[in-house]
Amino acid sequence: MHALVVDDSRTTRLILKALLRQLGYEVSEAGSAGEAFDHLLRSPETALVLVDWNMPEVDGVALVSALRADGRFADLPVLMVSGEEDAGHTAAAVRAGANGFVSKPFTKDAIRAQLEVLGIGQA
Repeated sequence: MHALVVDDSRTTRLILKALLRQLGYEVSEAGSAGEAFDHLLRSPETALVLVDWNMPEVDGVALVSALRADGRFADLPVLMVSGEEDAGHTAAAVRAGANGFVSKPFTKDAIRAQLEVLGIGQA
């Protein structure tokens, strides 16, 4: 399966890519919401998106909302990743349409657990 990591931090993208590859995913990356949309339009095989909360211009919550508003991506599994860990952030991510929430610093086990909840765990 193919996953897309969306984060303005190159370091975070590299970490998430490595973790997802360990879980059996092919992984692409985007540094912004605009890059993410472009990728998704070009790569309809994308089966999972991990989105950072804090990004310049368009934040992760706005990106998730935009994905849900676009019928092509309405059912695409999306996990929000963030260093902001509180019930308000988790609730806002879910209201926007995120399927799950993983707090930084994240581990392979934390991501695996969220994927299993979504029914798309691989390894």
